[in-house]
Amino acid sequence: MSEIRERGLKKMTEVYGFDVSDGPGDFFGYTVDHLFAEIWNRDGLSMRDRRLLLIGLLVGSGLNDVLDIQIPAALTNKELSPDELREIVIFLTHYAGWPQGAKLNMQVEKIIHQHSK
Repeated sequence: MSEIRERGLKKMTEVYGFDVSDGPGDFFGYTVDHLFAEIWNRDGLSMRDRRLLLIGLLVGSGLNDVLDIQIPAALTNKELSPDELREIVIFLTHYAGWPQGAKLNMQVEKIIHQHSK
């Protein structure tokens, strides 16, 4: 395994908060080798900064299924607290729209509940 792949898998595991192993195909390879080994490892933004940006983008794009990965990871990594996540819901609701905000609120509360067990 290349040094780049190892660095990417290590960062991917850190970002998601669970072990990630190598996978097949070019798409997985580009994701690990470029996005996680290079982009997520750049200086200039903290992991928390990147997570906040990603959550906002996902909400704005209606990609709630990916939030089921990002929000638990933010809690596990202690990048965001339950109260901060609730504040994010209130803030983003006013930009993404009430239906999207209501969906996000239910999702965040469910994830917080699961994480607190």
